[in-house]
Amino acid sequence: MVKTVGLPAEIKDGERRVALDPSAVKMLVHADYVPLVEKGAGMGSGFSDEDYRLAGARIVDNAGEAWSADLVCKVKEPQQSEWVYFRQGLKLFAYLHLAAAPALTGALVEAGVEAYAFETLIWPKGHPLLAPMSEIAGRAAAIMGAFHLTEGSGTLLGGASGVPPARVVVLGMGVAGTMAARGARGMEAEVTGVDIDLERLFEVHEQQIVTSTLYSNHHNIGEAVASADLVISAALVTGAKAPVLITRDQVESMRPGSVIVDLAIDQGGSMETSRPTSLSHPTYVEAGVIHYCVTNVPGQYPRTSSRALSAAVIPRLLDLARDAKSDHLAGSLNVSQGKVVHPAVAASLQGNYVTEIG
Repeated sequence: MVKTVGLPAEIKDGERRVALDPSAVKMLVHADYVPLVEKGAGMGSGFSDEDYRLAGARIVDNAGEAWSADLVCKVKEPQQSEWVYFRQGLKLFAYLHLAAAPALTGALVEAGVEAYAFETLIWPKGHPLLAPMSEIAGRAAAIMGAFHLTEGSGTLLGGASGVPPARVVVLGMGVAGTMAARGARGMEAEVTGVDIDLERLFEVHEQQIVTSTLYSNHHNIGEAVASADLVISAALVTGAKAPVLITRDQVESMRPGSVIVDLAIDQGGSMETSRPTSLSHPTYVEAGVIHYCVTNVPGQYPRTSSRALSAAVIPRLLDLARDAKSDHLAGSLNVSQGKVVHPAVAASLQGNYVTEIG
């Protein structure tokens, strides 16, 4: 039975978001739960300890006290230094991305944690806990891509009088990809949207979100990438590792100084040349191409991100606290009773984790 809800401070590199803002904490209090908020947890998002105290939270001095709660809610996957807090019966609710994290999965399984992932929760209209961060990540991808072109080829997305605009290729026309395309189009770039869903391609073309569309296959992607100044990947398969859509050879075909933004890096990345980066060291150069593969892109905008995430999380968190079997949590459970129970996560890991409590 859940009585306490922990809100530890985020410790991932550059992560300043918080999973619940004071208004959400007040909702927990009104529902007779005791929120244990780690001191300083909301500071990066502009929420003071006093804000949480006034909302009814108990401010605790350290992470261990926040993690001692029956149910812990946080933004990003637990970092290795936090695994010491795992224990039998703990409920965890966060972005986990376990398909690309066998070591974390093993730690959760071995400890007997009941782990629920924001990103695999599915409702008929989509992914309610992934969508708000995907929206922000997509907008940020266009901004970051445009910025890092200044360090590479020196190309301005919108061009200038007598100079053609940059060519931007966006892989995946879901929420993140659509927002990335809107952002690039807003800067007057030439944008090609790529997807396997022809109906979705028709929609984004009709709405003038993109300049042109392409059906997603190896040949089409290769041709588009070779002439692109900026490639943004937002490909998603719920719970599973991201599909590798761009090979090393295709990256090598790009012009030197071009930029890749891989928003799928949380799930393993969409390029053979992708590897995770951080907000403090966001890019690297491979095959002459600048790669931006930050695993927590919305963390750059903590105030906006935290408010959007909190509004989406709190109703589902209340459902989880009341009844872990609620239909409103469909697909969210990833690890339970010493096993990986989400089919796509299990298939991606292919047994590369501890399968039973020791």
